[in-house]
Amino acid sequence: MAEHTRSSIVIDATPAEVMAVIADFAAYPEWTDELKEIEVLKTGPDGRATEVRLLLDAGAIRDEHALAYTWDGDHEVSWTLVRSQMLRSLDGSYRLTPVGQGRTEVTYQLAVDVKIPMLGMIKRKAEKVIIDRALAGLKKRVEG
Repeated sequence: MAEHTRSSIVIDATPAEVMAVIADFAAYPEWTDELKEIEVLKTGPDGRATEVRLLLDAGAIRDEHALAYTWDGDHEVSWTLVRSQMLRSLDGSYRLTPVGQGRTEVTYQLAVDVKIPMLGMIKRKAEKVIIDRALAGLKKRVEG
C-alpha cells in the first residue's frame, strides 16, 4: 500500500478469537453501523470468505463494493477492491499479534482512493475515522 493510515488496539482475547469475529461477515451489520448488507460471494478451501459484497451507508456516502480477501491463518487478513461505484481502490489489512495473557494487538492498515477528487489529508482523516470506528467496534464485539 502506498499512502496508508494505520492504527492499533489491544483486545482481551486470543488471535484465534479475534480472527473468528473478523471472519464472521454475516455478523458485521450487528457491530458496524455503516455496513447494511454483506454477502459472501466466494469462499476458500478453509471455509473463509475470499470475495465479499458490502453495502455501505454512512450518511453522505453510500456505496456497494466487492472486496477480495487473503487469509494468513489467525495472523493476518488483507483485502483489495474488486469493484465499486465510488472507489478507485481500497486496500487494507488486519494484523494480529499476541501480546501475552490471552491478549492480542490488532493493527488495521487502510488505503482508499475515491473516484472524485479529494485532498490527501482529507482522505487520510477519513481513513483514520474508518479505522478507529472499526477497531472500537471489533474490540467491543470480541470482548462483549
